[in-house]
Amino acid sequence: MSGLIPFYQKHHRHYDRGYRSREAESAISQYQQSSSTYSSHNSEGGVSPLPKRAKPTYLAMDKENQIIGYVVPIFREYHKRLNEDSLMHTPEFVIKPRSHTVWEKQCVRLHCTISGWPEPRVVWYKNNVSIDPMAKPGKYKVVSSYSVHSLEINKCDFDDTAQYRVSAMNSKGETSAFASVVVKSRFEMNHPKLFLMRTLNVIAPSLPYGVKFETNIVEKFGVSFGREGETLSFGCSVIIYPSLQRFQPEIEWYRDDKLLVPSKWVQMHWSGDRATLTLSHLNKEDEGLYTLRVITKSGFETHSAYVFVRDADAEIAGAPGAPLDVHSLDANKDYVIVSWKQPAVDGGSPILGYFVDRCEVGVTHWVQCNDTPVKFARFPVTGLVEGRSYVFRVRAVNKVGMSHPSRVSEPVAAMDPADRTRKGTSAPWTGQIIVTEEEPVEGVVPGRPRDLSVIEATKNYVVLSWKPPGDKGHEGVMYYVEKCVSGTDSWQRVNTEIPVRSPRFALFDLAEGKSYRFRVRCCNSAGVGEPSEPTEATTVGDKLDIPSAPGRVVPTRNTDTSVVVSWEASRDAKELVGYYIESSIAGSNAWEPCNNKPVKGTRFICHGLTTGESYVFRVRAVNAAGISEFSQESEAIKVKAAIASPTPPYGITVLECVRDSMVLAWKQPTFIGGADITGYFVDYREVIGGVPGKWHEANIKAVSERAYRVSELKENMLYQFQVRAANMAGVGIPSLPSETFKCEEWTIAVPGPPHDLQVQEVRKDSLVLLWKPPVYQGRDAVNGYYIDIKEADADFEMWRGVNEKATHKTFMTDLKEGESYVFRVRAQNKAGVGKASDPTEPVEAVTKPGTAEIVVDVDDDGVISLNFECSNLTADSKFVWSKNYMEMTEPERMTLETKGNKSKAIFKTPSEEDLGIYSCFVTHTDGASASYTLSEETLKELLKVSHDHKFPIIPLKTELAVELLEKGRVRFWLQAEKISANGKVEYVFNDNMIHQGEKYKMNFDKNTGVIEMFMESLGKEDEGTFTFQLQDGKATNQSSLVLIGDVFKQLQKESEFQKKEWIRKQGPHFVEYLGYEVTPECCVRLKCKVANMKKDSVALWYKDGREIKVNEKLDFSEGVLTLEIAQISKKDAGIYEVVLKDDRGKDTSTLNLTDQGITNSSTPLKIQSTEEGIRLYTFVSYYNDELHVTWHHKDAAIAFTERIKSGVVGEQLWLQISEPTEKDKGKYAIEFFDGKGGLRRTVELAGQGEETHDHIHRARVAGGLPDVVTIQEGKSLNLTCDIWGEPVPEVTWLKNEREMVSNDHYILKFDSGKFASFTITCVNTSDSGKYSILVKNKYGTESGDFTVSVFLPDEEPGKKK
Repeated sequence: MSGLIPFYQKHHRHYDRGYRSREAESAISQYQQSSSTYSSHNSEGGVSPLPKRAKPTYLAMDKENQIIGYVVPIFREYHKRLNEDSLMHTPEFVIKPRSHTVWEKQCVRLHCTISGWPEPRVVWYKNNVSIDPMAKPGKYKVVSSYSVHSLEINKCDFDDTAQYRVSAMNSKGETSAFASVVVKSRFEMNHPKLFLMRTLNVIAPSLPYGVKFETNIVEKFGVSFGREGETLSFGCSVIIYPSLQRFQPEIEWYRDDKLLVPSKWVQMHWSGDRATLTLSHLNKEDEGLYTLRVITKSGFETHSAYVFVRDADAEIAGAPGAPLDVHSLDANKDYVIVSWKQPAVDGGSPILGYFVDRCEVGVTHWVQCNDTPVKFARFPVTGLVEGRSYVFRVRAVNKVGMSHPSRVSEPVAAMDPADRTRKGTSAPWTGQIIVTEEEPVEGVVPGRPRDLSVIEATKNYVVLSWKPPGDKGHEGVMYYVEKCVSGTDSWQRVNTEIPVRSPRFALFDLAEGKSYRFRVRCCNSAGVGEPSEPTEATTVGDKLDIPSAPGRVVPTRNTDTSVVVSWEASRDAKELVGYYIESSIAGSNAWEPCNNKPVKGTRFICHGLTTGESYVFRVRAVNAAGISEFSQESEAIKVKAAIASPTPPYGITVLECVRDSMVLAWKQPTFIGGADITGYFVDYREVIGGVPGKWHEANIKAVSERAYRVSELKENMLYQFQVRAANMAGVGIPSLPSETFKCEEWTIAVPGPPHDLQVQEVRKDSLVLLWKPPVYQGRDAVNGYYIDIKEADADFEMWRGVNEKATHKTFMTDLKEGESYVFRVRAQNKAGVGKASDPTEPVEAVTKPGTAEIVVDVDDDGVISLNFECSNLTADSKFVWSKNYMEMTEPERMTLETKGNKSKAIFKTPSEEDLGIYSCFVTHTDGASASYTLSEETLKELLKVSHDHKFPIIPLKTELAVELLEKGRVRFWLQAEKISANGKVEYVFNDNMIHQGEKYKMNFDKNTGVIEMFMESLGKEDEGTFTFQLQDGKATNQSSLVLIGDVFKQLQKESEFQKKEWIRKQGPHFVEYLGYEVTPECCVRLKCKVANMKKDSVALWYKDGREIKVNEKLDFSEGVLTLEIAQISKKDAGIYEVVLKDDRGKDTSTLNLTDQGITNSSTPLKIQSTEEGIRLYTFVSYYNDELHVTWHHKDAAIAFTERIKSGVVGEQLWLQISEPTEKDKGKYAIEFFDGKGGLRRTVELAGQGEETHDHIHRARVAGGLPDVVTIQEGKSLNLTCDIWGEPVPEVTWLKNEREMVSNDHYILKFDSGKFASFTITCVNTSDSGKYSILVKNKYGTESGDFTVSVFLPDEEPGKKK
């Protein structure tokens, strides 16, 4: 018996058996029984039994005088005649039913006429099983009227082949009659053995020791795709029970209902349990519906699927596909018509025509038959040699090039059709057939040819056909063909040289558009006969029109990769070959053929489509004249499976039972039909004495849950239940009846079984098990559950508990990867543990490819969301979000969004109310699901990240700083760590915006993040706060610098000094100002160092305002000017001055050599760090033995020791303190006395000297380092500080008092002598500790300290490691 066909495929040509032999006429057998007239016989002596006589037969005829059945005429006296003696009679068949042989899909009616009194009760049987018309509505129709009884079988199929019996019974007795019905399929025309076997099985349906075979086809081949030139194999496994070695099945393969035979293109193999078909060197002729038939003594089973063959790649890109189905038609002695089908692919440009090639059998040389391409898909090939066999092939050509040649045709012999019938079509390998002729007798001039007609006319040729003359004599005849232009009587012989042997002839080289008449003469050795009657005027041109475009194209859903396309047939299409269908992804306009072999129906399944894509379709019609225009494009349709009703639910159990009701539960169907289940319907029936009663509906309205209370039952009665599932396609078939349950009230103290167990989030070592609580709670409320587990293939005794104490836990861990498990749950209350639930289906612990987890995300707006992506989404899939495994249909605190294969749950106002387990399950998948636990710690971290995203800050490498440039220019600057090209900066001074102009020059380098502002000088009005405000999208930041009070005055003074210095240095100027020294000859030498001198520059010496004439010529080559005073005396005391000048400017240097000047000629007392300790020093203008020096500490004279020493080096007076201690802190002083006056210089060792003015040159850390840095592990730390000092200080970094070296982890930089940076890449816990920066130059040393604390992501910030 063949398998069931889905409702949406029942009318499809590929799946509906009805497409076979749709055009075949009925071949119902005619009854061969003579009829006789029925006459009544009256006996005057009373009523006597009717004598045996011939029973009359009346034929029922249709409008076309075809026999459709047998009837008995009805007369008013008929009943009287059946019972004219008023006595009771046993039933008797007046007319018995006759056997029928019909084609499948046709209807058959069995008739009979029965007499008897009382009127008999008539029952029809099929193979001894009574026929109930209500069991199969529409299949059987039983009619009884006036003793005429009939059984009508609608749309016969193979299962209706059987022996039928009609039984008539009344109180006097019973009688029966038999008739057989045999249903034939078209393939049985070529397989009489199977027909005979099926007929014998009907005649003798129940053999005493017969064996009935059950055939099952498994591992079936599906829709296949191949390409021209490839080899394709497919097949099925066959299981036959019982398996008897001596009874082997017969395996047959069909393509489009034509039986295939082994050949060089087709190979078949049967291994005993598997049938395989191999197609070698595929061609488009191999495309079609392939059917496997497995035939046994008990019948046959079939399986069908379509095979598609695509064109091979063309030798030249853009060339058309090869033609197909090349056949030879109307072959004669020297003439044959070759036909073919046009290809579906034209290469992108119209096909210009076709070339036909011929080749004699036995040779390999191909000859082109036509010089110019023909567009018509038929062509007459002439000039053949009688008796030889030929094969043909066709090539298509367009403007680009030539196609591959088609597959060659079957061989055909050039011979008279009558000879072919007598001798057969087979030819020896030489390709020749020997033709013998009888000995000629006395010649007779042949008569006129008969029935001359034009059977085909195109613009390239005209084909004539006629019949030989009746009086042609005993020898063969030949023919001459003549033509003339219509309207004239000038006949011209066409074949002047060689007469034609065949009663067919093709005329070429006719003028297109002209009208011609034709006639034919016969000739033989006796002479030329009279001409035939001329044909009607024939205009040269195509008589067969190209079909019109097909009508509306309608696509409908079929499977995940196919669509059923139907269309309206082309109107008034003649000699239609079929249709080509093309598909295109909607909007792409890239069309691909769906079939490469024309289909004749108006419905086709287009396979090989992409699931989820939207396609449009169009259709073209094909006949020999050409291919029609395209139909209009169909509406776009999305490829997804069609909807069917669901399969039955299963696993019906009782959850609770009271006196008059039961609560049932069941499991979801294994196949839901491609659409969500909308509800369930429950039926019940009583079981009395083991005999089930009638089914009753328990609910009229569908229930959505898989549990339902059936009410109004009877106490202590036994019941069975069945459940049906429904979706938008309809209500499915019911489940198998459940076990028999007794309706009695449960009084047990423990709870009933949990139900509706579901498994989600399956991974290689864990899963989540969900269930619903028991409906029956028992004596007390449920306080926990026990979960049991075992391997799927383990015995029942292998159940083991997961938890020792009752719990509500649903998360299963410690599973073994690749192992399959089943689970069950038991509920507990105070009374004890209840009955276990039904076990789950086996679940394999494996993480499937493409499994995704829920990802938490914080977007640029600071919105927190949970995101889940599913890679194997189907068209009907839905994302179901749950909190604590309770579905969120319309959550108040979240927004659910789904786009494509991604779904997100967005928190509106995240708070502690949102803590919990969030899960997402995707319907219509293989269990795609995941969960995410939102804890309090995680929420705090997410809120922090959310705040940073809502109010982002542009990170800065350096804060706003100021520095002096050449000419005393002032530079304000900072550097951002990262900023985009859209970044903006606003410059603010004292809360007022400042802009680019004469006073302010701004510069913003977005590549480096350096922001600068320049001022030529500082005035009193520039005292205040400078601020740079940064913005980059939503991110902002700002940095300010306060310049007020002493800080501003010092910067202003330094700026003015730098400006004056720059101006001074533009002309001749002093590099070292005027000073003196005492030579070994005790002369006092005044000297100074100058620069930027030229020839015109002059240097003038002055003493007390009067110019000193210097005898020697000034020499500026070494840049030093000197003036020597030999034997200095008090008269040489005074104020000396040197003036440098030229046209660029002048510079002046003054030296006071008076007594007051000597006394005051010492520098402030300074402090210097040395390797030995601390040195205090000062410089004096000159030093001699008359100068008395005294050192003091805390106003007391210092007692010099080995640790504290003093001395003189040149003009430097110093005090060295080695290994200084706390006691050495305090005020130090040095006193000078030269006999006339004195001077005291002081300095605070713990502070700054009272007279020190060069402290700005001391090395120091200006700022930028924090006291403590707390940072998360894995981040990067970058700190930058400003360094001051002249000369440029040396910089050293220390970690835990140990000097650090720059490497890939610790990057230490000192840029421009002003900025020291410290970077730790990818911070880890070992980086925690104390860090220091030490700066040092000749004026002093200073350090800056800070602490780094690293914490892990799951710890509270600030916790030290």
